[in-house]
Amino acid sequence: MSGRAGTGKPAPPERFRWHPRARICGPDGAGAGMPDGPALACIPERPPAQALAGVFAAAGAGLAFRVGETAAGPAQQGAGRFETLTSGSSGLPRRIRRSQASWIASFAVNAARFGIGPGVRVAVPGRLTQSLALYGATEAVHLGAEAHLLDGLRPDRQVTALRMRQIDVLYAAPAQLRLMIEAQARPVAGLRLIVTGGSKLDPATQAGLAVQFPAAEICEFYGAAETSFITLSDAATPEGSVGRAYPGAEIDLRGPPGMREVWVRSPYLFDGYAGAAGDARWHDGWLTLGEIGEMRDGFLMLSGRRGRMVTVADQNVFPEEIEAFLLAQPGVTRAAVLARADPRRGQVLDAVVMGGDPAALLAACRRRLGPLKAPRRVHLAADWPLLASGKTDLAALRGFVG
Repeated sequence: MSGRAGTGKPAPPERFRWHPRARICGPDGAGAGMPDGPALACIPERPPAQALAGVFAAAGAGLAFRVGETAAGPAQQGAGRFETLTSGSSGLPRRIRRSQASWIASFAVNAARFGIGPGVRVAVPGRLTQSLALYGATEAVHLGAEAHLLDGLRPDRQVTALRMRQIDVLYAAPAQLRLMIEAQARPVAGLRLIVTGGSKLDPATQAGLAVQFPAAEICEFYGAAETSFITLSDAATPEGSVGRAYPGAEIDLRGPPGMREVWVRSPYLFDGYAGAAGDARWHDGWLTLGEIGEMRDGFLMLSGRRGRMVTVADQNVFPEEIEAFLLAQPGVTRAAVLARADPRRGQVLDAVVMGGDPAALLAACRRRLGPLKAPRRVHLAADWPLLASGKTDLAALRGFVG
């Protein structure tokens, strides 16, 4: 039986709610309360504090909403619904549709696991159009914490804000963390937790975080805008793994050995895409984004995404595996692996890096990966193109490989 007892009516959808002890602070430290005017379905993303307040105004009014893209047409209809964006790492960002309940379901898990609640200060450096930033900020306000929105500040000033405001928890993508490390600001001793996801932390970034935020526990999650949390890792997670299943998430691997797709079923999944189709595929309540992986003793190991897989002389190669190896080499701070046509092997791989010695990197790749998987050439880039989400703009690097 569903709905309210004795009425037969469906229960109202869950909505984001402004906890009475919550507080929102913008980049300048000024606070923001509920907007005075009518709630908006399409909320301007800046100023960020007012945008986040607008999220709760829209939720409270029963409006479906999105942040940013105010000229992209109306938001989807229905109380308790909203839209956010994918990272766009494989193309243009896509709008996705979600229920607010799909995020609220994980708020309680994180309140217990991460200690987020009244009196806790949570910082978010990303734009609220980004799924991770909007999630971390919304969770903080829903649970009664302080949400400190640092979008618009330079990375060095974001680090200063973390120190001056005595932030406890930081929600940030790996690319944002790298920029904070590269800013070479004074270490922040008081930060106790960093929650990060969207891509794997490379060894250089992990080492930099230990210096920049010496007391912080690092919790990485594997997931996407479409799935939210799938796994969670910590200091006990084996090298090369993205962790164990997040509470409430079920993982199933389907397909032949070496090409098993990761399927997930959980209360955290999205409803679908708004507009152009994306990478997600559904089957009987399960969802996959085409990631290939395997389980070892309950820990998920990923090879890469099917959409980026390259066939070199009839052998399947995942660029992500090679990128991870390159990022572990001395001096390398950025790495991307791209395919180019080859008359003998169909395709071969080139690597683009920032830092490191190209000749030494080629030799290391050949020793570790063999002649088929190893890049044929390594190109040095002076600047690194990034998407709005902070991820590498692979399309912009195509000019290196021809």
